[in-house]
Amino acid sequence: MRKLYVGLFTSFLLLSCASVDRYNAQINNAHTPEALQKDVDIVYRKLQRLHPRLYTYISKEELDAKFRDLKMSITTPLNSRQFYKRLASVVAEVRQGHAGVIPPMQKFTKKERKELSKKKFEFHSLNFEHLDHNLWVESTLGEDSTLVGSKLLKVGGEPVGKLVEEYKRYFASDGYNTTFYDKKVARNFAKYYYADKGYLDSLAVTFSAADSVYTKVFRRILKDSTRFEKEQKDSATIEKPRKLSKEERVLAKRERKKKLKEEDKYGYIKAKKYYHRNLDFIGEEEPVAYMQIRSFTYGNYKDFYEEAFKKIDSAQANNLILDLRNNGGGRLSEIHTLYSYLTDTPFQFIQEGEIKTSFPTVKSFMSGSTSVSNTLFRSLFVPALFVRDILKTHKKEGKKVYRFKEAKLKPAKDLHFSGSVYVLINGYSFSASSVLTNYLQATNRALVVGEESGGAYNSTVAGQTKVVTLPNSKLDFYFGMMVLETPFKTEIEGYGVQPDVPIVPTHQDRIQHLDPELDWVLQHIKKTRVKNK
Repeated sequence: MRKLYVGLFTSFLLLSCASVDRYNAQINNAHTPEALQKDVDIVYRKLQRLHPRLYTYISKEELDAKFRDLKMSITTPLNSRQFYKRLASVVAEVRQGHAGVIPPMQKFTKKERKELSKKKFEFHSLNFEHLDHNLWVESTLGEDSTLVGSKLLKVGGEPVGKLVEEYKRYFASDGYNTTFYDKKVARNFAKYYYADKGYLDSLAVTFSAADSVYTKVFRRILKDSTRFEKEQKDSATIEKPRKLSKEERVLAKRERKKKLKEEDKYGYIKAKKYYHRNLDFIGEEEPVAYMQIRSFTYGNYKDFYEEAFKKIDSAQANNLILDLRNNGGGRLSEIHTLYSYLTDTPFQFIQEGEIKTSFPTVKSFMSGSTSVSNTLFRSLFVPALFVRDILKTHKKEGKKVYRFKEAKLKPAKDLHFSGSVYVLINGYSFSASSVLTNYLQATNRALVVGEESGGAYNSTVAGQTKVVTLPNSKLDFYFGMMVLETPFKTEIEGYGVQPDVPIVPTHQDRIQHLDPELDWVLQHIKKTRVKNK
């Protein structure tokens, strides 16, 4: 029996390695024009069949021509990375921010992943910001904080401006919005560069700072490496850890569980070392509640908002600043819950969503490349999802629509905030962030400060996402299948939420450690308080 287990485990490892090698060969080797043209046909056919607003920002005739020209341009063999660049730029012409193509990524065996996990690439520790038409180092997760505030000039010998413009071709915002592009490239620059160039052990980057130009080489180093010499300790003085008693182990386990629960409530992301939900009280004369929400995606949001608004009520704060800058969106249920704390009347948050398929949840759940065992496991849940889709879809005015629970009339929370609300947004305030800001602005519940949001005001196509793995190139492309829109619309189609007070920060603001959007709100609150005395 032991020999059987060893044999099965060895066979599994060999199959896994063979699968990795086969995948890497498929994305690195050139594909015939005919094979790639078939992948193009699959993409357009899936979009036509399942995307409910495919021709909102481009006519059918124009999009037909785009895909036809793409097919005709493929006359020589291309590898998957080369094909990605052509296909992604055409899918971006749909101008739906939730539709795109995922670049091909090299896979690694289990042994290789174990070795890679011991190292970090220093370049990936940098966070970037796009200001004044340039890319700057906003912050670092590593030790070299002296890079903060430096401007990127070249990466791998190529001008940064050229790379930025190229990467902006491979994704879309909602509609004709432009503020989203620079923000997204900046936040994901390292990822785009990796997708473009592949795995690297070192990278030379040229910066400018304080009128000087310098080049730094970033390397792949061990995770516990440091620029500083570690203090040598005498082994004789090192105390061995004391063995804990049973009661101490139980207490330690309880404390760990409590810590994990707190981290989940605030949406802690260990890799980035920050929380997605934060509440502070700022201001000089009286407390101003400052709630920063970086994403509507992670953790136990219900406990956070219940706790947060209890604290705001206890502090007797009359003003709330909701910071949605750089919030790329997330769960519809979370923004619905948040709004229920900001109103005192029953509300219908969104409308029923237009769809092209009667089974959006099933198609989303079963989509994407996965193993046979995982597919079989997922299939166990399909009957329940099938019934759910049947109950939630119906026809309305000749179209299929989905009954979101957030489309029903809902009451406000008993512990709702009745003071003044200010919302801070920028070009990366996308998807759910735009939907929430739309509702707050349209109901005159908040004053919006900052930059036009990246997500469209009138609608976005998201909800359930369909992922399709193309059989020849092995690229994954994805798109939303449900229309999300509030009851409020503007006559101008294809642009984001326009701020009531437009403010765009500059690099000079960062040098002086200023936050012009937040500073404006605090000054406005102060002036209003003086005026009302």
